[in-house]
Amino acid sequence: MNMMKIILTIAITMAITITLTMKGIGEAEENNLPLEQHTENKLLLPSKRGSRFLAEADKNPRAADHCHKDNEVCSLFGRNSTCCNNKCMDLSTDDKNCGACKKKCKFTEACCRGQCVNLSFDKRHCGRCNNRCEKGQFCVYGMCDYA
Repeated sequence: MNMMKIILTIAITMAITITLTMKGIGEAEENNLPLEQHTENKLLLPSKRGSRFLAEADKNPRAADHCHKDNEVCSLFGRNSTCCNNKCMDLSTDDKNCGACKKKCKFTEACCRGQCVNLSFDKRHCGRCNNRCEKGQFCVYGMCDYA
């Protein structure tokens, strides 16, 4: 029972500390003050960077996470998006679903335009996708006309 009281006390203390810290950051941002001028004791505050999970701003918030074999849901993500394993995947760039669902590229390959290619030696995709070497050049180690 004493252990539960200790854990509860620690949890409440942490919650209050986080709340007060975030409140200080919010007030400093509203007043357009640097955080150093706002804080009296020059405390180190957490960075303003938000959660990496909340940073996905380019994703449509109303889009469904699962498509359940409905390709119309995936049309919001782009023209090459298809429903694979109940997720919308871009078949032209996804290494685990390259050109077709569940078609994996080898470890040394990447998915370019829906085809698995070796970026180190492919003249059409030298070093990166759609980086074509000029006529007469070879792609060696991901560079056109190496050596």
